[in-house]
Amino acid sequence: MPEPTAPGSPATPPPPALDAGIGRIPIMSVQPVVDGGRFPASCVEGETVPVRVNAFREGHDAMGVQVVLTAPDGTEHVRRLASTNPGLDLWETTVRPETTGHWTFRVESFSSPYDTWAHTAEVKIPAGMDTELVIAEGVQVLERALAEIEAGRRPEADGPRLRAAINSLQDTSLSPSGRVGPALAADLRGVMQERPLREGVTTAGPFELIVHRRRALFGSWYEFFPRSEGARFDPEHGGWTSGTLATATGSLDRIAAMGFDVAYLTPIHPIGTTFRKGRNNTLDPREGDPGSPYAIGAPEGGHDAIHPDLGTMDDFDAFVTRAKELGLEVAMDIALQCSPDHPWVTEHPEWFVIRPDGTIAYAENPPKKYQDIYPLSFDTDYDGLYAAIRDMLELWVEHGVTLFRVDNPHTKPVRFWEDLLAEFDRKHPEVIFLAEAFTRPTMMHTLGKVGFHQSYTYFTWRHTPQELREYLEELAASAHYMRPSFWPTTHDILTPFMSEGGRSAFVLRAILAATLVPTWGIYTGYELVEDVPRPGAQEQIDNEKYEYKPRDFAGALTRGESLEPLLTDLNRIRREHPALQSLTTIRFHEADDPQVLVFSKHLDAEATGTGVSDTVLVVSLTEHDRDAWTTLHLDLAALGVGDQFEVEDLLTGERFSWNHDPYVILSAADRPAHVLRVVHPEEERHA
Repeated sequence: MPEPTAPGSPATPPPPALDAGIGRIPIMSVQPVVDGGRFPASCVEGETVPVRVNAFREGHDAMGVQVVLTAPDGTEHVRRLASTNPGLDLWETTVRPETTGHWTFRVESFSSPYDTWAHTAEVKIPAGMDTELVIAEGVQVLERALAEIEAGRRPEADGPRLRAAINSLQDTSLSPSGRVGPALAADLRGVMQERPLREGVTTAGPFELIVHRRRALFGSWYEFFPRSEGARFDPEHGGWTSGTLATATGSLDRIAAMGFDVAYLTPIHPIGTTFRKGRNNTLDPREGDPGSPYAIGAPEGGHDAIHPDLGTMDDFDAFVTRAKELGLEVAMDIALQCSPDHPWVTEHPEWFVIRPDGTIAYAENPPKKYQDIYPLSFDTDYDGLYAAIRDMLELWVEHGVTLFRVDNPHTKPVRFWEDLLAEFDRKHPEVIFLAEAFTRPTMMHTLGKVGFHQSYTYFTWRHTPQELREYLEELAASAHYMRPSFWPTTHDILTPFMSEGGRSAFVLRAILAATLVPTWGIYTGYELVEDVPRPGAQEQIDNEKYEYKPRDFAGALTRGESLEPLLTDLNRIRREHPALQSLTTIRFHEADDPQVLVFSKHLDAEATGTGVSDTVLVVSLTEHDRDAWTTLHLDLAALGVGDQFEVEDLLTGERFSWNHDPYVILSAADRPAHVLRVVHPEEERHA
């Protein structure tokens, strides 16, 4: 981030455009701007944000473009854009806001008299063309810059160089090249680059840029059902004893030891008994079946209450306290729906859809039916329902919840989310919302635009290199308003790829999810390779939504069957390498084998904040039942290396000497992927 603009610099205040139309130096297609500025763009603190525009002018005179980034306190930061594709009039740079809050940026294009004169002088003076006229024009241009000092628009520190250059231009005892030399010297060019003399200034913006805390971009989530943690079956009496928030608290140490950042709880509220679902989603529950925690509400309370089997609010507070001690944040699952026994059903029947026969409509997603759930209707008493939901969320924020995973947000009005998320942004900007919206792209993108910080994605169903490459490029292009979260499985989703691929599929997809995007998550049991599907459905048999499911994590680890060591390594690698904490830097490379995916992420020393650059290169299988012997074709510029370089496998510690076309051997059973650190010379010197 450049230093704040000095008072009185050309960027303060912004010069007005010459007219109210397209402007003297047109600026088009500004990015990052969402829907022409209808919605704010967003990023996180310390994130490197690309700024791109198309800007152009008539004729051949020189021009410049700069971005002015304004912090919430009004401090301005100016950065010049570089012309990266003159044929397409493309100008680019990056900005890096360091603090959270509501920022703005504007783009300014301008004619650059100094650069125009410097180019003319470099061409004409050596050729002896119009020498005195060129020199006179140079004096005129530099005197204008000198006048800006007197007007308070330029610092006095520029004066000595400007005066020396003017004196030299006016010294007829020197040769023409000697006279113009100081005016074309690198030190004066630097001054005029940093504080250009500008004409015909045209402004686009300001545009809003909301800067969130870093967890909105980077984090590792671990989802679990607290009632299963410590649940016990008594064979003598044939009944279950539920796990509690207290027993779930004991599981936090294991989750933290694997390097996860977020402990995500499925709903912990009272569960209705009317039309309660039994095991495997049957309509015939057996005695002791706990029901789906998504059928929220019972005489004991609704969304603001805790299921009596799980404990009390004091137990929840103790859970949150222990999580914080371990460096974990707590995420809560928010499902805006009610069981028939929810207090809202009798207290506020206007919040539901009443059918002609007087019954309340239950949830359906044909052919699926959810008889134990009533959807909410926002069309009858919007204000009342809005206030109830807002107050419920604020209750959990008061008790230490900092993230909400929102169940099926696409089944609620987008207007509701825009209102709610804007209010939380004002009152609780630290709170992060994750959209569980496996739905149409337009809805998913719009939820991001109206304020959701993160979104579930189609990663679960994208497997081939072509699919993954196209999808990641799409996600990177929309990263200024929609941040992806990759989950190989969820408690509702077990794809054929996972159920057919066994351990190899689970290892492979964990590596890809953890390295392709900054935020990823797993559903508990993933480390045990739970991969048996319910016949006819893409979900696990004996779905935990409908029964208790205690697990022997320690035993599996002792027997060498658990994926905990891999998950721990992946989270460690993600924390140690800033490159993996970014999305927009992803670049894809080629492999002769079409089932091998090759991608890299690179951050320079400024972006890492460590004084050294960071580059991670991933070479991965995409099929769980095939090995590969293949040659790679690497874009060395994207890796920031020369023709010969070293890489270190972060999973095994092995080192390799590579070039543009290294040969790799991958094994689905033993080595499905390389996760490589590119060894940069400055990194070795720094170490």
